[in-house]
Amino acid sequence: MSDNSKISQRKKIQSLKLNALLEITKAINNNISTAQLLELYQDILENRLGVGKLVLFLHKENWECILKYGIDDEPVEIVFEEELLSIREIESIGFSKGVLSKSFEIVIPVYHKETPLAYVLLGDVNQEKLELSAAIKHLPYVQTLTNIIVVAIENKKLFKENIQRAKITKELELAQDMQQLLFPQNLPNTEAIQVAATYLPHEQVGGDYYDFIPLNNHEFIFCMADVSGKGVAAALLMSNMQATLHSLVNYTHDLKNIINELNRRVIANTKSEKFVTLFIGKLNTKSRQLSYINAGHNAPVLYYENKFFALDKGSIMLGITPTLPHIEEGSLHYEGEFTLLCYTDGLTDTFNSKNETLSVAMLQKMIKKNNASSPELINKAILSFAEAFKSENNFPDDIALMIIKVKDVHS
Repeated sequence: MSDNSKISQRKKIQSLKLNALLEITKAINNNISTAQLLELYQDILENRLGVGKLVLFLHKENWECILKYGIDDEPVEIVFEEELLSIREIESIGFSKGVLSKSFEIVIPVYHKETPLAYVLLGDVNQEKLELSAAIKHLPYVQTLTNIIVVAIENKKLFKENIQRAKITKELELAQDMQQLLFPQNLPNTEAIQVAATYLPHEQVGGDYYDFIPLNNHEFIFCMADVSGKGVAAALLMSNMQATLHSLVNYTHDLKNIINELNRRVIANTKSEKFVTLFIGKLNTKSRQLSYINAGHNAPVLYYENKFFALDKGSIMLGITPTLPHIEEGSLHYEGEFTLLCYTDGLTDTFNSKNETLSVAMLQKMIKKNNASSPELINKAILSFAEAFKSENNFPDDIALMIIKVKDVHS
């Protein structure tokens, strides 16, 4: 071949390469599908560069063969072989244990920094005359082309994941808004009684639940509950608890009846795969009577007559057995003011840098110190203390707080 012919041939090859790159770039910019990208990639390598046999492995969760041609008539099972991971540069396959090494001669690795992204295996190459092989001459170009394709496929994957993540985030935000609507929107703030509550979900939605339901001007049913688990599943069970409780108080105010029915509903809805701890109380500010049942929940802290009391009488948690084996209803007849803190275990499971947990004694100290303040300010003081206590640690779970202050309006 004359020099002019060689120059002409090189120009033709360079033009082919450039046009192929431009075509690939245009296709990527037009956002064609992954299948169409691979079809274009195959056309360039097989029909324009003369690569007779090819396998392309891409790393997703595992190494997967995403393209193969030229081997349909051979009994080759396309399985990634770990020996490929040791190859960092374009080279002939040197190992001989696997099927791939017997069917292909050249491997082209595609890396991002230290991470392997893809491997291209080429076959039908005459290794005795590598200098004559069009495939071999253009291996760096094949590597570049593959890199562009792989990055485009990865970007498509990330784009889809981002869209899906954004969709999930939007749905969770909606679920969070809906969950907030399940909590009481107007808590009492009268001369006789003041109530404030706070909820901090560990995730966007969670399974802690509080409620305060006026029965009339002087009677109230209130509760604090914690559904096992976190996230959407716990939130769904929590919403079912809320709906059930509001339905029940329309025809009974008996705490034992209420808690028995709540237990049956939890069993029916979860098949004993989840459980609920629940504290439920009934307050009558006219008769000055507080009654309650504690079903395996953290005992609320009652501050009355300069003493602290743990409201721990009750039963086992809900969702364990179809019938609660024993229910004890606690009661208190009060003559003066009191402050009651109901909370979930996300608060007392909080730990500091010394691996010490936030204790009930610490909560009692915060209540005593801030008792002259409003329930809202007491809540803020407790949460500020918990924030400082945990330091750099995260809260381990959802946290719900409810402070009830009953004033002495009869004296």
